[in-house]
Amino acid sequence: MKEKEPSYIDSKLVESSLSCYPKNKLYQYLSSQLGEDETMKLMMKYKVGSAKHWEGATVFWQRDIAGRVRTGKVMLYDPESGKRVKHPYNHITWVHSLLKQENFNLKQCFFGEHLLASQSNLPVAIVESEKTALISSFYMPQFQWIATGGKHGCFNDENLQVLKARKTILFPDLGAWEDWQVKADKMKSLNIEVEIFDFLEKRATPEQRKEGYDIADFLLEAKQPTAILQDMIKRNPALKILMEEFGLVLDNSSKNRVNPRKKTGFRL
Repeated sequence: MKEKEPSYIDSKLVESSLSCYPKNKLYQYLSSQLGEDETMKLMMKYKVGSAKHWEGATVFWQRDIAGRVRTGKVMLYDPESGKRVKHPYNHITWVHSLLKQENFNLKQCFFGEHLLASQSNLPVAIVESEKTALISSFYMPQFQWIATGGKHGCFNDENLQVLKARKTILFPDLGAWEDWQVKADKMKSLNIEVEIFDFLEKRATPEQRKEGYDIADFLLEAKQPTAILQDMIKRNPALKILMEEFGLVLDNSSKNRVNPRKKTGFRL
């Protein structure tokens, strides 16, 4: 029996949501950290919209590598801390549920997956949170950052097909390294070239572990991704080889970001 095709959401709904950013709580938080112009670029790049379901809510659209809209995750953030609002209840829902479309066949994809079609030259970095993908993309644009949307999301055989022939690096949250090591092994069994870094596990303080830090928390707290990347290279020399292959160089002159350069050498 042929497997049922996934359902899709009209892309016009995505376009109509790309507005009202001054009221969007996540936009407010990211603007305070990255600046309004850079935050707006990220919102447009990843097609992150605003939702009316809760005042100031954000919608993370899941667009597959062909640009089709699978669904959207609606979430509410605290504009001061950047944390998700979980009280008095967890503020998270789905666009396909709100639309109440009959017989909707949900098949999720990676958040940011649509970018893989146009940026095929970049190695892929995978994180759990959509917000983390946005922040990491700002600080470390030498990778194409995508998110699973959850600890166990998008690691089935079908979803992973988009990563074939792509160099991939997994950045698990604190406490999730062992789970993601299993997923890395699965990816290798599918002939996907993947590395997993235990940077957070090796470096984290007890307080950071208690807070459940991810790579974006480290970047925002340290404001020095150059130092973080140097430490990562020290712990796993394969990252240096990867950067050399893609002609990447650490550049402290532009907002502590890591930028591509021609293959004329490598410096730290």
